[in-house]
Amino acid sequence: MDDAVDTTLLLAALRRGDESAREQLYQRLYEPLRRIARAQLARGAGHGLDTTELVHEAYLKLCGAQGLSVTDRVHFLSLSARAMRQILVDHFRGHQARKRGGPLPPLSLDEARIPVEARGELLLALDEALTRLAGLSERAGRVVELKFFGGMNEAEIAQALEVSVRTVSSEWRRARAWLARELTAA
Repeated sequence: MDDAVDTTLLLAALRRGDESAREQLYQRLYEPLRRIARAQLARGAGHGLDTTELVHEAYLKLCGAQGLSVTDRVHFLSLSARAMRQILVDHFRGHQARKRGGPLPPLSLDEARIPVEARGELLLALDEALTRLAGLSERAGRVVELKFFGGMNEAEIAQALEVSVRTVSSEWRRARAWLARELTAA
């Protein structure tokens, strides 16, 4: 059996209450979760969190959720990216509340042009803009979330959203343009 099928079977076992499936699932998905966490933390918004802590927090958040109905590997990784986004935003908000810093610097989606010390502010501004975008187009919001926060490529996003790669590419272009306008106005 391939990895996706094995993961789907473990998720089904976990939904049935098989606690041994939780550990097997964790072992099977640990490296993909670390890849997503590294992509998140590479943006410099962790403020003290390391890859292992972010993976553990996200996994516990997901597997501890009541009524969580995950269908397959891509769906689980997609939800993991969202959980990591929420954890990082919450963590940074807590950091900011303690710091009580100055005004936000100019924002961009181009990580190479964002100073490391400003990346936390970008995370907050992007989170707020992404919430507004999802209100206008849920699919566009999910594409940005999976690409930017989840580190997924367009083929993985297409699979997660059950659309074509061309649709994902088109949504990404439109969403980036919309977010650039929103973040510039911020």
